[in-house]
Amino acid sequence: MSFTIPMLEEADAGVDDPALLVLEDGTSMRGEAFGARGSVFGEAVFATGMTGYQETLTDPSYHRQVVVMTAPHIGNTGMNAEDPESARIWAAGFVVRDLSPVASNWRATDTLAAQLSAAGVVGVRGVDTRALTRHLRERGVMRVGLFSGDALTDAGSMLEQVKASPGMLGADLSAQVSTPEPYEVPAVGESRFTVVALDLGIKRMTPALMAERGMTVHVVPAHYTYEQIAALNPDGLFFSNGPGDPATADHAVSVARSALGAGLPTFGICFGNQILGRALGFGTYKLAYGHRGINQPVQDRTTGKVEVTAHNHGFAVQAPLDEMTETDFGRVQVSHVCLNDDVVEGLQCLDVPAFSVQYHPEAAAGPHDSAYLFDRFADAMQGGR
Repeated sequence: MSFTIPMLEEADAGVDDPALLVLEDGTSMRGEAFGARGSVFGEAVFATGMTGYQETLTDPSYHRQVVVMTAPHIGNTGMNAEDPESARIWAAGFVVRDLSPVASNWRATDTLAAQLSAAGVVGVRGVDTRALTRHLRERGVMRVGLFSGDALTDAGSMLEQVKASPGMLGADLSAQVSTPEPYEVPAVGESRFTVVALDLGIKRMTPALMAERGMTVHVVPAHYTYEQIAALNPDGLFFSNGPGDPATADHAVSVARSALGAGLPTFGICFGNQILGRALGFGTYKLAYGHRGINQPVQDRTTGKVEVTAHNHGFAVQAPLDEMTETDFGRVQVSHVCLNDDVVEGLQCLDVPAFSVQYHPEAAAGPHDSAYLFDRFADAMQGGR
């Protein structure tokens, strides 16, 4: 028995079409265009995963961000119909060092450049992404513009356009990425629990993993009130990942406080961790360059276990690492911490059934070390009964 692996050629791989990357501090880097031509603006962030670029591009948490891949060779597995985490590419732009001239994978149906072009997403290749990453690590993430085609004009004009573009501080973006209408993801097999997931930028794999554990998941728009959520008679409430500044998410924080007050089992990830943190009275702050990638070490302080985890966050919760905090809803402790920089990576309420983590336990893309958290959620709902 034999089969042929499809070999798809990148149409842009041999085209020397100039492009320029311009940071708001005046730094610029030359490269070649791929994907769509034109200009795009966003926050320049770097992702450290060596694979998973399709899931990264389609993660709504990357809305209004220009993603720099630190791995030097990108595009060799192409794009397929199974791995997107949403219905579209959300990243504002894409920067790579080497674009693979061919895409070769048995599931590949298209190339990276073709998908970016179809989505109108500007890409730049041929950039020294390691040097760019070092620059962002030393000076912090900042606004960036990608320019190619007719948008490639004089340097002064391009820099002024970058400086005039909006930043991420104060950005309220959840409503822009949330589902416009509620939908249901049925449980696989017997339905044991009903979960309402507030969509702040949810990824497809998240309700799928909950469904595998017997949860019927009602994914609802970000504007849903607690009264609308309670009308669905849920056993638990889930706050998803998503983009933007958590300091702007007053509505979601209000919903979380209502759930905590009602004793409804609550689980949040990524942006949802920041929502729970704010609901408990903690502040949030912007990280210098954030955590993005699929190889971040986090310690679960309840077990001592170190997990390799998938991250995408530029903001964090400000909570004391080594002491219990008394809140309006009882005692709270930091349950997870990043071993690279001691950033708070999880919260555990001790007197109400609520917890959260800052990373992505659905691991799309990434390791599966943290899938047990969905089991913890099921245990919390079972205990709530």
